[in-house]
Amino acid sequence: HYFIQSNLRFSMPNIKIFAGNSHPELAQRIAQRLGTEPSKVVLKKFANQETSVEIGESVRGEDVYILQSGCGEVNDHLMEMLIMIHACKIASAERVTAVIPCFPYARQDKKDKSRAPITAKLVANMLSVAGADHIITMDLHASQIQGFFDIPVDNLYAEPAVLKWIKENIENWQDVVIVSPDAGGAKRVVSIADRLNVNFALIHKERAVANEVQRMTLVGDVTDRVAVIIDDLADTCGTVVKAAEKLTEAGAKNVYAMMTHGVFSGPALERLMKSPIEIIVVSNTIPQHDKIALCPKIQAIDVSSILGEAVRRTHNGESVSYLFGNVPL
Repeated sequence: HYFIQSNLRFSMPNIKIFAGNSHPELAQRIAQRLGTEPSKVVLKKFANQETSVEIGESVRGEDVYILQSGCGEVNDHLMEMLIMIHACKIASAERVTAVIPCFPYARQDKKDKSRAPITAKLVANMLSVAGADHIITMDLHASQIQGFFDIPVDNLYAEPAVLKWIKENIENWQDVVIVSPDAGGAKRVVSIADRLNVNFALIHKERAVANEVQRMTLVGDVTDRVAVIIDDLADTCGTVVKAAEKLTEAGAKNVYAMMTHGVFSGPALERLMKSPIEIIVVSNTIPQHDKIALCPKIQAIDVSSILGEAVRRTHNGESVSYLFGNVPL
C-alpha cells in the first residue's frame, strides 16, 4: 500500500502547453518538439477592451507551461499571460511555468535617474502574485533580474546557437573580432570570444537621452578583419548601426550583427538597410516573418529547440545546465 502511495506522489503530472497571442508559431514548434499540440485556449477582448481568457480543457493536477513573449502589444500580452497563469492556478494546476522568451520591461531594471521606476521588479511581482511557480526566459537584459523573483528562474542563453551560426556561416571564423556595442555587453562578448578563441573589441558610448547615442570610442583593433557585433536586444538599432559605421571607419572588412531579441521598432529596418551591416542575425524569441520580408538583411535562427528542451527537462526533473553550453539536436 505504501509503495503505491509513494509511486503516485513521484509520478510527474501530464504536460499542457498554452500559447498567448504574442507568438503562437513558437509555441507550436515547442509543442511539436515535445510530441504534443498546444492546448485549447480562447483569448479575445470584450467590447470594452478587457482581456477575456477561456481555458478550453482540464488542467487539474497537470504541469502547465504558458508561452508568451514580451513583444508587439507588450501590455496586452503581459495582462493576457497573468490572466492565463491565474486561470490555470485556480483551476488546480499542479505547477504553472511561464515561458517568456523575451522578458517585458527588462531594460527598466534599476533607478538610473531620480524617481525612475524599477518596472522589471514590478513585472516579477505581478507574475509571482498571479501564481507562476517557475519562469523560463532567454538572455535577460541584466541577469540580476533573476533575483527580482523568489521563485526559480531559468535564464537560457542563445550563445550556443550564436557560436554554431558563426562557425557554419562565416568562412575563416578563426579571424573574426567579436564586438560589444556598449560596455554593458562586455561580459557576453568576452564569453563568446573565449569560446571561439578569437579577439574582442569594445565600443564605449555616451547617451544624451534614451534611445539616442552621442559619441562612440572603439577600443580594440578590427583592421582588415570580419567584425561581429553581439548584443542581447536590437530595438531602434541606433547603437548597432553607429557601431557598424565606427567599425567600417576603423577598417573592418565586413560587419555582421547578432542579437538575441529582434524588436526592430520605429526606424530600425530603414536604418539597417542603409547601414554597412551585411547580415543581422536574430533569434525567433519574437516573430520575425514580417520584418524579414521588409529587410532582407535579417536572418532568424530558431531557438524553439532550446526552449523545448528546457521545458522537457523541467517537466522530467532533469538538469537544465547542459543547455548553457550546447544546442540540443
